Amino acid sequence: MLLSRLPRLALVIAALAVALFTTDSNLAGAENSPTMPVKPARILFVTQSFEFKHSAVTRKDGQLSPAEQAVSDWANSSKLFTVDCTQDVAKDLTKENLQNYDIVMFYTTGHRAKWPVDDATLDYLCNDWVKQKGHGFIGVHSAADTLADYQPYWEMLGASFNDHPWISKSNVTVVVDDTNNPITKPWGKEFTITDEIYQFKNWQPEKVHVLMSLDIGRSVFNGDVKKRIKQPYHIPIAWCKQYGDGKVFHMSLGHNEAVWADPRYRDSILGGIKWIMGLEPGDAMPNPQVDAAQVEKGNADVAAKLAEFEANQANK
Repeated sequence: MLLSRLPRLALVIAALAVALFTTDSNLAGAENSPTMPVKPARILFVTQSFEFKHSAVTRKDGQLSPAEQAVSDWANSSKLFTVDCTQDVAKDLTKENLQNYDIVMFYTTGHRAKWPVDDATLDYLCNDWVKQKGHGFIGVHSAADTLADYQPYWEMLGASFNDHPWISKSNVTVVVDDTNNPITKPWGKEFTITDEIYQFKNWQPEKVHVLMSLDIGRSVFNGDVKKRIKQPYHIPIAWCKQYGDGKVFHMSLGHNEAVWADPRYRDSILGGIKWIMGLEPGDAMPNPQVDAAQVEKGNADVAAKLAEFEANQANK
């Protein structure tokens, strides 16, 4: 009787062993899955202004600014990250404090002389900390109008502010150059938006991956734009780059408070955070051919707009 039960008992034991192995394997796979972070990223959101101060980062009555509140809300709802907001870089942007964070995010302004941070700390941020594996830097809107005279910073970011031909009430069309990146997926192939649009200097198309660009031909082109716009006529709106072992992306949009309430903007920034965390793939290979094509298109668009503008002026 005992002998006749042994094969059946062996089968049961084998089945249990297989089940346990499969469960353990699935758990191990889940722990290592790129869609399951071990822990939330820690973000330091710097919103201190040393020159022009945007309403989106202006605190009132001791409350968080609109941009700070938005990012805090995204942290709470997504559970992807935690965030500390600071408007005291002298206290919080230090080598020691940076060890507490995975991502630094800037919505700032000011030339080098106005920043109460020593060169050693800024050099560490730009040339060491950001380049470390698992670290990232997010520049938002006027992050490009920050430290424009400090090369280590704009080398890290990829460009610096030159002017804003399109003021905050400008209705513009933006085309998405890379629709597969998690930063751009929320925007579709193209979109319209009302916001201030920067043009850049120290632009490095050979070192960045262009994600979105302004469509000059389908955006407002008035006297102010005519006066301010400069060559080359490519207006990048967002880009990303691998920087050492770290990651950087810049989002030019974000002047208007309404932009921070746009779900597409929220999902775009969240997509960038996921990309930095390694939770979603995204191409960061430099694509200077996109810049070249946009310059060629921009030349044609500006020529047509100038001709149209002059014709309208002549008819007045």
